[in-house]
Amino acid sequence: MTVTGSILLVDDETKIRNALASALREQGHEVVATESAREAQRLLARRMFDVLIVDNLMPELTGLDLIRELVGTTAEEERPQILMMTAHATVESAIEAMKLGALDFLQKPFEIDEPLVVVDRALEHQRLRTQHTYLISERDEEFNHYGIVGRSRRMQEVIRTAEVVAKSKSTVLITGETGTGKEMVARAIHYHSPQREMPLIKVNCAAIPETLLESELFGHVRGAFTGAANNKKGKFALADGGTIFLDEIGTMMPLLQTKLLRVLQEREFEPLGSERSQKVDVRVIAATNRDLRQMVTDGRFQEDLYYRLNVIPIHIPPLRERREDIPVLVEHFVKKHAQRAGKRIDGLEPRVLEALQSAEWPGNVRELENTVERAVVLSPTPIVGPDVVRLLGVSAAPAPGLPSLNLRQNLDWAERETVRRALDNSGGIKKDAAEAMGISQRALSYYLAKHRIE
Repeated sequence: MTVTGSILLVDDETKIRNALASALREQGHEVVATESAREAQRLLARRMFDVLIVDNLMPELTGLDLIRELVGTTAEEERPQILMMTAHATVESAIEAMKLGALDFLQKPFEIDEPLVVVDRALEHQRLRTQHTYLISERDEEFNHYGIVGRSRRMQEVIRTAEVVAKSKSTVLITGETGTGKEMVARAIHYHSPQREMPLIKVNCAAIPETLLESELFGHVRGAFTGAANNKKGKFALADGGTIFLDEIGTMMPLLQTKLLRVLQEREFEPLGSERSQKVDVRVIAATNRDLRQMVTDGRFQEDLYYRLNVIPIHIPPLRERREDIPVLVEHFVKKHAQRAGKRIDGLEPRVLEALQSAEWPGNVRELENTVERAVVLSPTPIVGPDVVRLLGVSAAPAPGLPSLNLRQNLDWAERETVRRALDNSGGIKKDAAEAMGISQRALSYYLAKHRIE
């Protein structure tokens, strides 16, 4: 299967540029073609490309100068694969370009099939480099507590507690508001434990209907209920030897609370419809955004189960109580989503960071990440400015013309308006609109479909 990608083609010879661009587009590649190395500089500053094909001898700025500047100002993982086109008399420049990091060069004149083959090879190199970068980031995340980001004293206490409890098999109860990162803490505990090679099974108790949750947790035997045509292993059996993470434990109904208590006490359970108990060796990590102690007082949660779960309590504070973590979280999310979007984002203006730090964030870290992701996508420049953040509804002072809506509505409005304005400015040409927004045509198609824009 042919690998397709985004290509920036720079050549002041119109005939060669148009022919090569046409051939590459027929192969399914997204091609942005320009005759100016200066324009190429601006394009490279605004977005990422998989491959840069550049002629050497051009007015104003040579291809070698463009490559030299690109290599000097961007990290390797953020650069496209570089291919230089050169005439016979300037082969020395192509060799110098390869010393700087160019993958290959094309000597003019060439048959049109030759650059197509070289581009395919360059895209494969880019795919492997992206994969390598991803694996390295995964490794770095592992050493960075599996994505738990925070320098505040309270988050450092959460991290230290997670590292200590990981060495045992004690039951853990993680509490905190929605979006604070309870699942990340559960992952960190499991993957720092001696059982890290065994399964980590996650169950969202609130997302599974009450009538199905018992079967999901403990399994069933054939004929246990209508539709049970075969035996089925439950999540506890699948997690044997490892960890089971019970999210939203506060939504569990009383009957299942009783059965869960037995698992914690006896380390055994009975599949639905079975008369035989099954032993299990599993660590239980539970999480909730509810006040279980108050639920015990109100008679809605079993007291014995609460104390069995609350052996090692870990409370994750809301983001508004650890605002000093916001800058490092923003930096982490900008890097993460700029890489995913294929855009170059160097940072945020100081006023933008101040607005983010002063916001309330009722959705906590999850809401902050969603906001940063949208800011990365919508920003027309490598530095995210205050206009973008106002569109996202973060600033206390709304931008002129911004509807008085809640945050989620503001986000949708910002996306829709950004796409519409880009299309208006490009005369309805999707390729130009995507280029102006600094996103791929595929991403633009997604937003058109999402907001039903004709």
